[in-house]
Amino acid sequence: MADPKKIFLIDGSAFLYRAFHAIRSLSTSKGHPTNATFGFTRILLKLLKDNTPEYAVVFFDVKGPTFRHKLYDQYKANRPPMPEELVAQLPDIKRIITALNIPTVEKQGFEADDLVGTYSKLAQKKGFEVIMVTGDKDFIQLITENCTLWDPMKDTIKDVATIKEDMGIEPGQFIDVLGLAGDSADNIPGVQGVGPKTAIKLIAQFGSIENIYENIDSLKNKKKLYENLLNSKNIVLLSRKLATIDTSVIVRKGLEDFKLEAFDRKKAFELFQEFEFKALAAEFAQNADKSEKIYKLMTTTKELEKLALVLENKEIFAVDTETTSKHPMKAQLVGISFSFRENQGFYIPIGHTFPDELEQPSKEDILRIFKPVLENPDIKKVGQNIKYDYIVLSNFGIVMQGIAFDTMFASYLLNPSVRGHSLDSIAMTLFGYKTISYEEVAGKGKAQIGFQEVPISEAVNYASEDADITFMAYQQFKKAIKDQGFSDLMEKIEVPLITVLGDMEMEGIKVDKNALKHLSNIFNLELKNLEKEIYSIAGEEFNINSSQQLGVILFEKLNLKVIKKTKKKTGYSTDVEVLTKLAKDHELPEKLLRYRTLRKLKSTYVDALQKLINKETGRIHTSFNQTITVTGRLSSSKPNLQNIPIRKKEGKEIRKAFIPKEGHVLISADYSQIELRILAHCAEDEILILY
Repeated sequence: MADPKKIFLIDGSAFLYRAFHAIRSLSTSKGHPTNATFGFTRILLKLLKDNTPEYAVVFFDVKGPTFRHKLYDQYKANRPPMPEELVAQLPDIKRIITALNIPTVEKQGFEADDLVGTYSKLAQKKGFEVIMVTGDKDFIQLITENCTLWDPMKDTIKDVATIKEDMGIEPGQFIDVLGLAGDSADNIPGVQGVGPKTAIKLIAQFGSIENIYENIDSLKNKKKLYENLLNSKNIVLLSRKLATIDTSVIVRKGLEDFKLEAFDRKKAFELFQEFEFKALAAEFAQNADKSEKIYKLMTTTKELEKLALVLENKEIFAVDTETTSKHPMKAQLVGISFSFRENQGFYIPIGHTFPDELEQPSKEDILRIFKPVLENPDIKKVGQNIKYDYIVLSNFGIVMQGIAFDTMFASYLLNPSVRGHSLDSIAMTLFGYKTISYEEVAGKGKAQIGFQEVPISEAVNYASEDADITFMAYQQFKKAIKDQGFSDLMEKIEVPLITVLGDMEMEGIKVDKNALKHLSNIFNLELKNLEKEIYSIAGEEFNINSSQQLGVILFEKLNLKVIKKTKKKTGYSTDVEVLTKLAKDHELPEKLLRYRTLRKLKSTYVDALQKLINKETGRIHTSFNQTITVTGRLSSSKPNLQNIPIRKKEGKEIRKAFIPKEGHVLISADYSQIELRILAHCAEDEILILY
């Protein structure tokens, strides 16, 4: 005998709230909430992936009164209205369900529970095995030998056997339990003083509400329970009726309407892009046909010279480098890729160390053949974060000129609030295309290798694709930049700034390493003295850096006033705010604040800066970023030289370690109140302009 067909009846309304409360503070870059949408989508996709159902349907409540409100006007009266952030996501969730081709059912005057109950009954009559998908305990009453209850968020399954084992009753008797205990969430009254445990015991003993009242005298020895039951018979019967799921709703759709079809992957992808679900978008991306891509490996002198000749005659081409490090001043060139036509790319290996049989071009040949092309200012170049390539090639001996466009900056300029502007993100956004990941060619985690160790045969497609996608993105972005009026900003300010910043990064800043070492020793000596003083005041040694041990010393041994607890309320808070308040009344918190300040300055700046000094140049080479801040300001990273302390004496000592090279001086310049000046100009406000 063939296994029965399975149908999944999904309580959409219940999962709306669970998803909403399970995930907090998730929204798009434009501020549209997506937490419930994301959580609900994940639940659906996991259900479909893990079970591959042939039949499934999602049920929703409809706003407005139901037949239960006519029975009891206080039904759900204490339930607050649906949060506005959740209301805003309902249409989004339904759009995703539609894209996944999952049927939905809702009916005015009835709850999702009633629709699940009705279709559960119909499906079992047709020989289906029914799986009710919800975390709502009310559905226990519907469990039969052919109908189970599955909560995917807790991954628990309830069937007849588990209900008998856990409660000692049949699933159908659970409705009487609800009649006795009521349900505070739905404002179903039940019997005063009777909770779920007592109600289960009563039903397990008597079998039903009717039998309880027929044998009510047997409960006289439990006076309070006896009186409450005796005075609540009408309420109990009403409560049971309110909690009873209607299994006879008149419905239009038949079970065959719930047979699942394939996802509309294109529509789902577009929605996941819209809601900025990057991982899901990547999963649903319609990868371009790789067979359309023509990626070539170039190694012989003849091939290189021919490629260089073609590039010389192109108005613009994309260039990309593969290297040994993410930091351009530490990176050694491993290969160069070019693209000047959609779906084409060329890769030249230079520094691969994997023992391929292929012979790689020499540095001398690369310089001789490509230096004239890359240094020609009349031939335009485009890149993704091309400043990186500019620095890497400069250190290789090629000072690239003719930089005309940067796809990373174009992405940022068009949408500065988006979290990422990587080539992977750009490819996904513009083309719905999932690029070859670095992990696919170099491995993951501890097993990951440097790109120089990747076999040339595997590096070709990865590297060529980078140049290809960059060129394709340039063609799309160029028009968008022009349409939005950003051409002048791109061409006259941001692109020329690329090489300026690149030169600044390569120049770096000189640091007096001896001064930092001396300062580190001074800080270290004071820290040791502070340790002794802290131990002396505390009357014992302890781990100063342990909040738990410090809390015991401050609040249990010294009996200082507890200001606040930790976030989880499991311990004492010893943060800066707490110590600052305590320092007014005791010397130990003051010493601790000084200790923390010195320790942070020493580890974060004095010691860390020494490690960042480039061994070859003797300077620190930060990265200046054009695409990080939403406001358009430059930022500095690896290390961030914009937040070197200055207000306190120690911060000034750290800054003194930054020195000019011989014959030069350091100057400080700033636009005074530049934001207000721009505001005055834009607003044409006379008072602002005057002041």
